[in-house]
Amino acid sequence: MGFSCGLVGLPNVGKSTIFNALTAAGAKVENYPFSTIDPNVGVVPVPDPRLDQIHKFFSDKRKVPTTLQFVDIAGLVKGASHGEGLGNQFLAEIRNVDATLHIVRCFEDPNVAHVDGSVDPKRDIEVIETELLLKDLEGIEKKVRSLEQRVRVGDKAAKAEHDFFARLQQAVSQGQAIRNLSIHENEKPFLKDLDPLTLKPVLFVANVGDQGENEFSKIVHQLAEQRQTKAVTISGRLESEVMETSQDDEERHTYLKEYGIEQSGLEKLIRAGYEVLHLVTFFTTDGPEVRAWTVSKGTHAPQAGAKIHTDFAERFVQCEVARWDELVKIGSLHKLRDLGHLARHGEKYEVQDGDVIHFVVA
Repeated sequence: MGFSCGLVGLPNVGKSTIFNALTAAGAKVENYPFSTIDPNVGVVPVPDPRLDQIHKFFSDKRKVPTTLQFVDIAGLVKGASHGEGLGNQFLAEIRNVDATLHIVRCFEDPNVAHVDGSVDPKRDIEVIETELLLKDLEGIEKKVRSLEQRVRVGDKAAKAEHDFFARLQQAVSQGQAIRNLSIHENEKPFLKDLDPLTLKPVLFVANVGDQGENEFSKIVHQLAEQRQTKAVTISGRLESEVMETSQDDEERHTYLKEYGIEQSGLEKLIRAGYEVLHLVTFFTTDGPEVRAWTVSKGTHAPQAGAKIHTDFAERFVQCEVARWDELVKIGSLHKLRDLGHLARHGEKYEVQDGDVIHFVVA
């Protein structure tokens, strides 16, 4: 399994429609709040031309792409941090994903009611952000009160943690998301139990009508830039209909091009999502599979090996690494090894995007 992204937003912004467009899963779509009570989950393969090219030299093996999991979470409303609507359920579900895709309504349709009566991307984004910040602040305040008692009785170990959460409390109460704060490495373990919502990376999705980009979607892109993240524009209804009409990828692309859409929403999201999540892809050709794997930037070789098998981290001896394009040029790892073009690395090696890795384990 790759990484998971939770689709969040106000009711009736088109979350389920976007979900359908991304996964072709046909989730129930209704014109009223809370139509998605149990989260719909869709797992989609990540297209990667590099994997396709590598597989040509191992055609007797199964090609296995890496995947992304999308979770369509119930719509959020004002007061969710205090349990309004489906607030408690929403906030519990969002904790289980690696990142959030914030779906923002950028289309006008008299047949689809807006929960606040009008289309206003800035207001809608701020509603969601405020609810997540309030929920984080609630947890931080509890933590500070608990730590204050320990500091009062002379618990020196609690002092550093208390000071950290007091600083966090001030920042969050001023509207700053935790992901944008400077946190030292030795402070990060303090956050493990809290699992704050605004620590998760966020990517904005401007859901537009069939006409494409508009003034509303431009606002979403501007707000994303201000928040040091990315935004993509998707015509949710159009792409969902195309997905339902055809099962052939080439045919789908042809339909989308007729509307001036060069890349599908899934392709745009994958590109932006990998950047926001700081992900890299490496490949393996051992055994019966040619396979792509996804890890975070900075992952060391033993931990990358553990994605394949948990024992690899403990049994790691070394890894042999080739660049994917060099493998395609030469045709086999054996030839690269004979030519002395396979680099050998130890446990401190950081996996790079496009590496083809052979793990040597004890």
